[in-house]
Amino acid sequence: MDRNATKLVTVFGGSGFVGNHLVQLLARKGYRIRVAVRRPDLAGEVRMFGGVGQIVPVQANLRNMESVQRAVAGSDIVINLVGIGHQSGKQTFNAVHVDGAAAVARAAKAAGASALVHMSALGVDKAADVSDYAASKFAGENAVLEAFPSAVIVRPSLMFGQGDGFFNLMGTLARIFPIMPLIGGKTLFQPVFVGDVAEAIVLAAEGAVKTGRIYELGGPDVETHKVLMERILREAGRKRPLLPVPAGLMKLGAGLLGILPFKPLITGDQVELLGVDNVVSEDARKDKRTLAAFGITPTSMNDILPTYMWRFRRHGEFDRDGDAPAYPV
Repeated sequence: MDRNATKLVTVFGGSGFVGNHLVQLLARKGYRIRVAVRRPDLAGEVRMFGGVGQIVPVQANLRNMESVQRAVAGSDIVINLVGIGHQSGKQTFNAVHVDGAAAVARAAKAAGASALVHMSALGVDKAADVSDYAASKFAGENAVLEAFPSAVIVRPSLMFGQGDGFFNLMGTLARIFPIMPLIGGKTLFQPVFVGDVAEAIVLAAEGAVKTGRIYELGGPDVETHKVLMERILREAGRKRPLLPVPAGLMKLGAGLLGILPFKPLITGDQVELLGVDNVVSEDARKDKRTLAAFGITPTSMNDILPTYMWRFRRHGEFDRDGDAPAYPV
């Protein structure tokens, strides 16, 4: 019998980008998994990542403490991946990133969970003064550690991998638009592979690193926003001029788009974030609070982006021009 077969893990936000990778990894290691989401009826596909009955979607809303408590009842490990990129109605940054994170931490503690892993975002401490998103994420970290002092917090940089939000979005825009806007071209990014992040979260949950600490997760490549966009265009096989756009003008445009009844491509808050470097801090390196602490060698974008960015080429997988492979690997 698998030594993990009797252990129950509750993953809040387990049907999202990181969640899909994490749940598959947990399932392969033999854990029983509850995927706590607001709409379990829309998360049925996660069941396919494990054996019969191994993975069960359950209803939970971080704004409803009773639902959070039900989701963590009997859990050995609790993992919170929930985050929102823009605010809408009652789903505010404060409600989800601060109060919601605290609710999960308090419920996990009361349920007797042995481990809590909370996913934040790289650079939120540096950007807290200019971004409401970052400020709420930073406050959420403090709320989690106050309620569950032995929690492990991970701060991943911009993530890449099959199904990611940023690289796929940029590839789509490059396919549609003749010109690509560029905001904060000199801002530094350190993209990290989602598979490395998922592995780090599992190891943290299993006690492989010191608890009560914040770990900063970045990949091996540090690039400016401009260089990163040029990389995306190469992978997508598209020649598009990059048009520098002043942050103030982009914020104005984002504000106008924000009044429309659909999810915005970018918000004013995200424009502010594009002006702040998103790289692993020197303090984290000195304190060994990086992927090295987990024994993980960061995966390069060179190894992963070609496996899915080919879809944005003019002839898709049959396009042999450029550096991307003809077929995904």
